Amino acid sequence: MAFDGQFPGEMPPQPAPRRSLRDRWKDLRNRLLVDVRFQRWAVRFPLTRLIARRRARELFDIAAGFVYSQVLLACVQLRLFEALAAGPRSLTDVAEHLGLPPAGMRRLLLAAETLHLVERRGKERYGLGELGAAVLGNPGIGAMVSHHTRLYADLADPVALLRGRQDTLLSRYWAYASADRPDELDGAQVSEYSDLMAASQAFIAGDILDAYSLREHKSLLDLGGGDGAFAAAAADRWPHLRVALFDLPAVAERANARFARLGLVKRARAIGGDLFDPLLPSGHDLISLVRVVHDHDDERVIRILRAAHAALRPGGVLLIAEPMAGTHGAEPVGEAYFGLYLLAMGSGRPRTRTELGLLLRQVGFRRVREARTLQPLLVRVLVAVA
Repeated sequence: MAFDGQFPGEMPPQPAPRRSLRDRWKDLRNRLLVDVRFQRWAVRFPLTRLIARRRARELFDIAAGFVYSQVLLACVQLRLFEALAAGPRSLTDVAEHLGLPPAGMRRLLLAAETLHLVERRGKERYGLGELGAAVLGNPGIGAMVSHHTRLYADLADPVALLRGRQDTLLSRYWAYASADRPDELDGAQVSEYSDLMAASQAFIAGDILDAYSLREHKSLLDLGGGDGAFAAAAADRWPHLRVALFDLPAVAERANARFARLGLVKRARAIGGDLFDPLLPSGHDLISLVRVVHDHDDERVIRILRAAHAALRPGGVLLIAEPMAGTHGAEPVGEAYFGLYLLAMGSGRPRTRTELGLLLRQVGFRRVREARTLQPLLVRVLVAVA
């Protein structure tokens, strides 16, 4: 018998997958882009010059992004925006006020000017820029910028993180993500991240409540609601609404203190417990999960959604509000930022609207739809009926 080149038990060679017209075009494009002669021609030819310059700037911004973020961090840590809040000041005045040498202050102001954080208002006089004013007007942004020092440290070796490194600063910060019994965490262990959640939730609560009206609902249960920033905003917007919040016992104590300060104790209460308990407080016609689902892996998400479905009255509504992967015009926020952030945190992943819809239907929810928000980069809202 003639030998056909194949040994007994060996799988026959598989034909190479057929390359589509799109694949061939992309391969040709990439061969041109790596060719030095084409690069030099592209920056000279009038019809491609602007494209070549824009792509070069985009690539440089990716490489230099960490430096830009450190300029913002320095501004936040020094409270530069607060120093300029009342109006323009001279370089020497700001340097003396913030305790920096004039040379260091000049370097920071020049860098911040190029990032639109400050504006030059004359010879060596500076005022707030558009983005600096936005940071000053949203305290949650400054809180997140300061918090990012942990993320930067964890990402110092991104390859180690991708290979499964688990001992990270973020995993220790978000203690509930890795704790075997998160319901046993004490007040000291939840206080710092609860403050951050409260600060950052404040500027998305309005967007959520604008996107979905609670007028027809009577009772809201906010699962994993932190110290009550969203629940309090809902109660304030809709005076007829009764509100309950469910979170870890130490966090629930903080929420009840907030409700007491705001005079909401007759309509709002916080209950301590385990978010993964299949028997959640029942009888509500609306349950919200605000920036909770993306913190957990699929198995845990299924448990939360199944418990929420069981806790809702028939025909009740579940509201999921969080940044989502695949958001048009903000794609890097999902897969690049949250993808790596949640990896460092040790739990969860960003999901697309479609992926969330599949999980909701898997546990019995129906009529899943999106309620459009004004700032989908920050938060998108899915509504589902039990």
